Amino acid sequence: MTASASNAIAVTKVLGGLARDERGRLLSILIGKFRDFQLAEDVLQDAMVSAVSHWGRNGLPKSPQAWLLKVAYRKAIDRIRRKQTVDRAETDLFMMMDEVSGLEENEDIPDERLRLIFTCCHPVLETKSRMALTLRTLGGLTTGEIARAFLDRETTMGQRLSRAKAKLGGAGISYEVPGPEQWAERLDAVLGVVYLIFTTGLSAPEDDQRGLAHEAIFLCNILNKLRPDDPEIEGCLALLTLNYARRAARFDGEGARVAFLDQDRALWKSSELQDGISLVETALARRKLGPYQIKAAIAACHCEGASPDWAQILLLYDELLVFEPTDVVRLNRAVALAEIGALHEALELIAVLEPDLSDYQPLYAAKAELLYRAGNLGKAHSVYAKAITLAQAKADRLFLEHRARRCVREQS
Repeated sequence: MTASASNAIAVTKVLGGLARDERGRLLSILIGKFRDFQLAEDVLQDAMVSAVSHWGRNGLPKSPQAWLLKVAYRKAIDRIRRKQTVDRAETDLFMMMDEVSGLEENEDIPDERLRLIFTCCHPVLETKSRMALTLRTLGGLTTGEIARAFLDRETTMGQRLSRAKAKLGGAGISYEVPGPEQWAERLDAVLGVVYLIFTTGLSAPEDDQRGLAHEAIFLCNILNKLRPDDPEIEGCLALLTLNYARRAARFDGEGARVAFLDQDRALWKSSELQDGISLVETALARRKLGPYQIKAAIAACHCEGASPDWAQILLLYDELLVFEPTDVVRLNRAVALAEIGALHEALELIAVLEPDLSDYQPLYAAKAELLYRAGNLGKAHSVYAKAITLAQAKADRLFLEHRARRCVREQS
């Protein structure tokens, strides 16, 4: 192999790592400076293209990140200059150039990703747009990858991303981390986006979607690094880690979802489970309880022993209801109640919830399972049939069909 070919491979490897690990950090600085998502993405991509030839000829700079940032600044300024002729604008551009004149000698560039995360997850955007924009800017996924993950066409996802960027720019959203008075509410929105990305990925056996679960953990790790010692961030990361550790056992060979109690524990990643449990313990020790910590504790109670600690899980759901008094939490609590022997009481609670959760497939799946355990196979079969009509994911539909056939077999 020639020296030039070897150098080209080295450059490509470095750029690949930077694109994955530093893209969000560099974008956060560029967006903060120019307040333009699309401009920031375009000039950073241009800078990476320039790096291929420049680094190939001259070798790697002392700080590749600072080199990319400086070149991206210059390219952004060139683009803006072509559009602006006002003297004050020119002065502002020269001031921007002064700010980056020494970047190549300074390896410690700022990390403003926390600002970017809160901007991408701003309440002015609808939930799906928050998810897509976060994956694009911080996760580094391409528009095509995001579209496949959400089962959209690439053109449709591209339009969604463009509208989201334009809306943030047009709404004059401040590019900053919220203050103490807004922190809890805004952090909850951010963690909600991360968790939705995770569950979208974890609930599907398809590779394009399952990659989203890994991206969500990557994003939550960024949050934990940028805002250390926050118990709710730690709780969210613990929750993701504990659930992700069971990924290999979640689907059977046909792609059907496997119920928790039927999963092969030998397929669980024990080291990841321990990491998740340690995170839960660290978060709870801070004595500032929140919903993600409780959900993580529930996940830990499912995994720690030879079987789930349902009595403790029931108590934790009671605690979670204080923070999230929703029908979904009440449904999960009813399932835990059934697991400690109060089967008929659980069915009564589900009957109360049913009118308000009439389109919620998990309610009918839970109701059918409890009816089956109560020996009412005919009723269980009909409720499974209802759940099947509401199942959106193939994995859930296959699972429910298996359960429904079980009822038929045992009736005959």
